[in-house]
Amino acid sequence: MTTNALFRPVRAGRLQLPNRIVMAPMTRLRATDDGTPTAEMAVYYAQRASAGLIVTEGIWPEPAGQSEWRVPGLSDGRHVDGWRRVTAAIHAAGGTVVAQLMHGGRNGHPGARYDGTVPAGPSAVAKTEPVHLPDGSKAAPPAPRAMTVADIDRVVGSYENAAANALAAGFDGVEIHAANSYLPHQFLADNTNLRTDDYGGDVAGRIRFPLRVARAVADTVGADRTAIRLSPGNPQFEMVERDPAPVYRALLAELDRLGLAYLHLTDDDAYPALADLRPRWSGTLIANVGENREPTTACAAVRALEAGLADAVSFGRGFLVNPDLPHRLRHDLTWNPLDEAHLYTPGPVGYTDYPVAS
Repeated sequence: MTTNALFRPVRAGRLQLPNRIVMAPMTRLRATDDGTPTAEMAVYYAQRASAGLIVTEGIWPEPAGQSEWRVPGLSDGRHVDGWRRVTAAIHAAGGTVVAQLMHGGRNGHPGARYDGTVPAGPSAVAKTEPVHLPDGSKAAPPAPRAMTVADIDRVVGSYENAAANALAAGFDGVEIHAANSYLPHQFLADNTNLRTDDYGGDVAGRIRFPLRVARAVADTVGADRTAIRLSPGNPQFEMVERDPAPVYRALLAELDRLGLAYLHLTDDDAYPALADLRPRWSGTLIANVGENREPTTACAAVRALEAGLADAVSFGRGFLVNPDLPHRLRHDLTWNPLDEAHLYTPGPVGYTDYPVAS
């Protein structure tokens, strides 16, 4: 196997990427209590600037969208100032970065939110998985409020505001997190959307909210700086999609008309989304082939590229433990071991202390 395919440049909307090795979004819980990015976060991302593209960890667009304690935000000036230091460090190191906007929807707990609000989602369907609280304990999540149409309108506006803040903070673009159990995914899934109004019921209703968000963000920052991440059929975090193909085919038919910078798509063993949806997408596609599987390897990434299933491939765990992942992939070097005990603990240990290859 040769890794040459990973190191060819590729365009994604307005973004010219020097290689096809993308850093996937990964929650690390290192922001301040109010969601402001820290100097340590700037170090972390700048260390990984050799990626063709960095997709940040999920960032809440409004306080009511915070899914966990110490998840960063992008709703006001203090967040913009904090992220500006991060993007400046990335750009100084030669990198390109987009902000992933991640609204928790039903995910979260008042005790693990800066504003203390009760979560709200498409329907009043609670998760059963306990939520980690700031004091180290766990608590059962409360049943979320069912969002009103006024709530939906407000949240779409929060995405617009956060997208504008992303440009003010120096980001090169915005990725909408519509995957992995977050709010747009909750509108798409069977078990979290029990609505019978215009935002539920049939396929047209289920895709309406993600489409509104995509159009609003594209109108705010430009379609060629807007992307979206989808995870069709992904059962993580108690999500159920019994027949994802009709929903995501309809969603992509509408999204494809917008001229977005790229589609970030995860594959699933039960529903081979890449094989089904790649022919339905005319733009750049970034594949994630490691979701719910072993960490993505150079071989797996090259296979996706050579099969025509993707134009670039995102690596999560590879970038988590290897700041210099592209160098290691090019030269077939071993990876650092994972410090699992410090994945989400404040401080540099298990975060910025992973060594580069000698």
